[in-house]
Amino acid sequence: MDVLNRAAMSVTVRFAPSPTGFLHIGGARTALFNWLFARHHGGKFLLRIEDTDRVRSTKEAVDAIIDGLQWLGLQWDGEIVMQSARAERHAALARQLLAEGKAYYCYCTPQELEAMREKARAEGRSARYDGTWRNRDPKEAPPGIPPVIRLKAQQDGDTVIEDRVQGRVVVANAQLDDLIILRADGTPTYNFSVVVDDHDMAITHVIRGDDHLNNAFRQTQIYRAFLWDIPQFAHVPLIHGPDGAKLSKRHGALGVDAYRDMGYLPEALRNYLLRLGWSHGDAEIISTAQAIEWFELDAIGRAPARFDFAKLGSLNAHYLRETADARLAALVAPFLERALGAALDIGETARLVSAMSGLKPRAKTLVELADIAKFYVAKRPIPIDDKANAALASAKSLLPELAEALQSVAWEAGALETATRDFAEAHGVKLGAAAQPLRAALTGSLASPPIFSVMEVLGRDETLARLADASAR
Repeated sequence: MDVLNRAAMSVTVRFAPSPTGFLHIGGARTALFNWLFARHHGGKFLLRIEDTDRVRSTKEAVDAIIDGLQWLGLQWDGEIVMQSARAERHAALARQLLAEGKAYYCYCTPQELEAMREKARAEGRSARYDGTWRNRDPKEAPPGIPPVIRLKAQQDGDTVIEDRVQGRVVVANAQLDDLIILRADGTPTYNFSVVVDDHDMAITHVIRGDDHLNNAFRQTQIYRAFLWDIPQFAHVPLIHGPDGAKLSKRHGALGVDAYRDMGYLPEALRNYLLRLGWSHGDAEIISTAQAIEWFELDAIGRAPARFDFAKLGSLNAHYLRETADARLAALVAPFLERALGAALDIGETARLVSAMSGLKPRAKTLVELADIAKFYVAKRPIPIDDKANAALASAKSLLPELAEALQSVAWEAGALETATRDFAEAHGVKLGAAAQPLRAALTGSLASPPIFSVMEVLGRDETLARLADASAR
């Protein structure tokens, strides 16, 4: 491929995960930043699976990455690039550098390399390859030693990266050794494959975690060897836990699928990840459209962001309240069906949709929402907890009469409340003496949304049937 004039090209970025595990939360944020940057500039967001580690890479991990990106709504452009399918291209270019005198065969044995490292450590130097075979004739090679190919890295001057997040970062070339670009078995190394793929995919900006910053210096040397244009780098600080320590599972270093299973909405997680290290004034609630309009690399901070489940929960609660009832019911239904061990029928589904407006202000996750919605779709006779049973026992004689009084009432919350108040007054009891047993019979608990709204959602037939069940107890 010809050398690219990226100054004249539109933005092209990539997300390039290794399929050795789930799509973790840090990777999801990297994907989000790349996706937003591409969409903001009207460019392309590409997906490359870096599966060259054939031992650790699995199809299950590839599927989890794809599924996680799709659930988050981060759709990539074009076909997925599998890095392993490009190994021949990588090897051919390594041999090209060899033919041009920009790389060389190295015949050092593992034992020699270890001795080299030990000597460097003993002398207080960094443990780096000392260039033993850099200028030697391959004819001097010992028999039976398959060689690697090493890049002839620049030894003088500096390698400078004008990073879009970290600023100007400089490393003396004397600190960079002649890295291996092709192993003895003919397989390319990570840094070499990344450069070739980024060049061939016309990547203009490399946005990734700052744990790759050291790789950027080595990759820059490879770009220079080929006389290829170097993409702009943006190395984003990693995510830490609330205590400032490296993010672990106890902090939230879980797969995206775990957040889905815990009942978070994709738009809430997108919004939360966006605010982990990026800001736009004081804005906290940021829609996807706003994020695309506002996102630029300059607004990414240099300090590690801190993961906070409480903030995520608060944000998710906001998005639950904003979600349309029909969509919310559809998202809650699978949680309920797993809990009940049965599929919801048409009537139960309709009841669930009607219940959402009263339930969603009371929950922070879909799991919580499913838990408090369970009584709406429970199979009769519904389970009743101990406190509710006690309330029923204290008002056993009232329920059949109350049920009879409700038979002919217009079935809406206001009319139901009026009828129940009239019933309580006629029986010389306070409203609560009638309403609490009613709540117990209809929900199985003494805690629920307003009971007359519950009755309206349940409908006349289901309400009267549940009251009959409770009276029969």
